[in-house]
Amino acid sequence: MEFRLTPGQVALRESVRRWLRHHMRPELEGFPYAEEEEPERLRAFNRKLAEKGWIAPAWPAEYGGMGLGAVEQLVFGEEMSYARAPNGARGPAVGYAGPTIIMYGTEDQKRRHLPGITNWDVVWAQGFSEPNSGSDLASLQTTAVRDGDDWILNGSKIWTSHGHYAGWMYLLARTDSEAPKHRGISYFLLDLSSPGVTFQPLLNMAGRKGFGQFFFDNVRMPPGALLGEANRGWYMATTTLDLERSNIANAGAARRTIDDLCSFLRDSGSKAAAPHRARLAAHAVEVQVATMLSYRVASIIAGGGVPNQEASLLKLFLSELDQRISATGLAVLGLHGALMPGSPYERLHAQFALTYLTTVC
Repeated sequence: MEFRLTPGQVALRESVRRWLRHHMRPELEGFPYAEEEEPERLRAFNRKLAEKGWIAPAWPAEYGGMGLGAVEQLVFGEEMSYARAPNGARGPAVGYAGPTIIMYGTEDQKRRHLPGITNWDVVWAQGFSEPNSGSDLASLQTTAVRDGDDWILNGSKIWTSHGHYAGWMYLLARTDSEAPKHRGISYFLLDLSSPGVTFQPLLNMAGRKGFGQFFFDNVRMPPGALLGEANRGWYMATTTLDLERSNIANAGAARRTIDDLCSFLRDSGSKAAAPHRARLAAHAVEVQVATMLSYRVASIIAGGGVPNQEASLLKLFLSELDQRISATGLAVLGLHGALMPGSPYERLHAQFALTYLTTVC
């Protein structure tokens, strides 16, 4: 693992920083769930990224991506996270749907779907979990039955992020009820404007549009909706899940939160109690640890390895660090920290109350 960036990586970092300084404004910053409340705002930001050619850093250039290596992707992601650039549902489309289509799709499917992602004309959602099939995903009950060349879809998908403004969904459905549960599943690409598709928002405990549930009632899908071979969807889905697990997490957002909290205390003239100062110092050290872990993951990928254990450790460490930082933010801000967005007395965009409610409670 190299502890210094190459001149090319430094140049990329500076280029991203300059672009963000020019395009980012305080009202664009992506605080918890703010993006879900104002999808048009994040769509506009992503279209600026698309104009720059920066929607898909990891994709090959031939498919509209930047063709960045693993460390360069991390450098890019860190800067975006630190600036709180709106993610705007890029994850499902750029991280999972697109690469799976690149790997398994026909040329027609690639021509149809990939430009819509890199131009940011289409938002994608994931349709894996069901009301009775979460951790045991292979027990899913949504069905797709052949009707001539078409498929008829019936069932439901739940815990779907970005569902209230997504245009397409990549989903799994059972296509052979007689086969063992892992072998009778197929992978489909669904136009969510199809007749028979309905959506029900699900508010999380913070009152935000975090998820939703889709219902499919005799939805007719054309032959081109099937991705790859029929009844081989489970094996393709493991590719999608591997992409999700190997997506390199970074500590940019955590670093920014600590910096903002310290700046607030300095600018307001407040003096944090000694235990709070100790907690902030500990978090600063933890952010450095997370940064080293993320570069370790990127270095393994760059060297041709598969960082299964390291990537899982990093994501767990960052998730728990977010919880600890949110708890510290609540403690430091006192009663102000418990206020929700919209209060005239909120501090630091009420980010700690939202993060605490949705990650700790």
